[in-house]
Amino acid sequence: MIDLYYWTTPNGHKITIFLEEVSLPYKIIPINIGAGEQFQLEFLKVSPNNRIPAIVDREPVNGDAPISVFESGAILLYLAEKTGKLIPQDVASRAEVLQWLFWQMAGLGPMAGQNHHFSSYAPEKIEYAINRYVNETGRLYAVLDKRLADREFVAGDYSIADIAAYPWIVPYERQSQKLENFPNLKRWFETIQARPATIRAYQKAEEFKNQTLDIEKSRNLLFNQSANTIQR
Repeated sequence: MIDLYYWTTPNGHKITIFLEEVSLPYKIIPINIGAGEQFQLEFLKVSPNNRIPAIVDREPVNGDAPISVFESGAILLYLAEKTGKLIPQDVASRAEVLQWLFWQMAGLGPMAGQNHHFSSYAPEKIEYAINRYVNETGRLYAVLDKRLADREFVAGDYSIADIAAYPWIVPYERQSQKLENFPNLKRWFETIQARPATIRAYQKAEEFKNQTLDIEKSRNLLFNQSANTIQR
């Protein structure tokens, strides 16, 4: 059984998509980040960076004590290796998957996240910042579109590289992007969107969708953190 500490963010969706794809039993433990639940002591024992998602594997393959993992890319890699699914076994194909997984973690996710922040959450609309991250998000879309010109999925067969990237494309309109400008990406996006596991994963999110708080309180919890947040 996998305990999944989860909220309805792109990084949270990555893990539910994977778990649904491989039919691995899991239990969702919701962490309402807008309400500050990510700062609870019990959660910090699993995720010291106070970010979702995180997991506890109650039945690791070696039969030892439960294993906790935080950071969505690390979780995807851990679960792929645990199940032997959605990651190739040969060295060359595995390297293809891992480099695109890290591309998402280091590029698409952070840049699209900053896009969301300055376009939607920042109390002051800073034109330079908005343009910077909208343009960089578009550049990364183009990188992915070009990659998909001659292949169905990012690294050959469907893999954790696709699962990592897909949820960050879902809010494309919010990122001021048009899928029509990226035809290969659009085809890939619609293919993954139609997968039964993806549909089930996003249906899970609907259970928590309306649990929101005052936007100003949420903004302070989500964005106004410093070293004091960790050191207190």
